[in-house]
Amino acid sequence: SSHRGDCPICCLPLSIDPDKSTLMSCCCKLICDGCEYANTTRELVGNLQQKCPFCRHPAPNDDEEADKNFMKRAEFNDPVAILQIGLRRRDEGDIEGAFEYLTKAAELGDAGAHD
Repeated sequence: SSHRGDCPICCLPLSIDPDKSTLMSCCCKLICDGCEYANTTRELVGNLQQKCPFCRHPAPNDDEEADKNFMKRAEFNDPVAILQIGLRRRDEGDIEGAFEYLTKAAELGDAGAHD
């Protein structure tokens, strides 16, 4: 197991490669690509609405909706959501805002915020 932990669905260790897992904006859980693929296939075959495989919250339709989900989770001091907000602020060029969010995520115990 790595610092990223295990997939909350299949309980297999998550890959160190971030491209092999999906962050769900609704519950801030990292899901392995295998579970994400199985869930997406089940939804497509059954002609079902796309939902999070962990919490069953409807999938966001766009980045704006995903950002709202992260902000909602950040209000409850979710370190993963706070990290994501900090990374987006950094990408937008707001270095001071990013620093505040990344510092808070690190204080709450998110190992990824130390990068």
